Amino acid sequence: MQPPAGSQVSRVPAQRTPQEDLAPAPALPVPVPPRRRMRTVLTVAGVMLTVLCLSGAVTAYILYDRASAPDRSAPDVAVVNYLRAFLIDRNDARADLFTCGKGSEGLAELRALRTDLESREKRFGTSFSTKWGGLAVQENGEQATVNVDLTISAFVDGISQSDRQSWQFSTRVEGDWRVCSAAKVG
Repeated sequence: MQPPAGSQVSRVPAQRTPQEDLAPAPALPVPVPPRRRMRTVLTVAGVMLTVLCLSGAVTAYILYDRASAPDRSAPDVAVVNYLRAFLIDRNDARADLFTCGKGSEGLAELRALRTDLESREKRFGTSFSTKWGGLAVQENGEQATVNVDLTISAFVDGISQSDRQSWQFSTRVEGDWRVCSAAKVG
């Protein structure tokens, strides 16, 4: 039915329901996923940090190993380090690092000297100091003889006393220089 002419209803355009068969409205373009730059940057930084830390740890280990390894590069160096460990520090474990094989029997005379010094320290209530001067080295291939004068001194009853003893050390190469025997000379 038509509305009467001149009515206001006729002036409003007719509204139609959308048809089902019309094409759908064009879809918005699919957004491109953002690049994963941050993830890539963090991955690369993490890998670099890991490599840096590992190389630092390896470097620290190598430097520590070199610094703490006993120096046995020459016969006189081995003898000095042995004397320091055995007579001054009285550290048998450290002294053994400078000796030939296990229990070097050729060092019994020097062990007797240290035992005597320890007993005198207890008896007189004092402490002995041991010093040495220049070392004379006679090298013969993989063996060497090192001569040294030991000066053993102490204060007993306020009086300084010292004894000078000449010693001869035999050394040989066992991977590096080692002290094999010691004998008092004269």
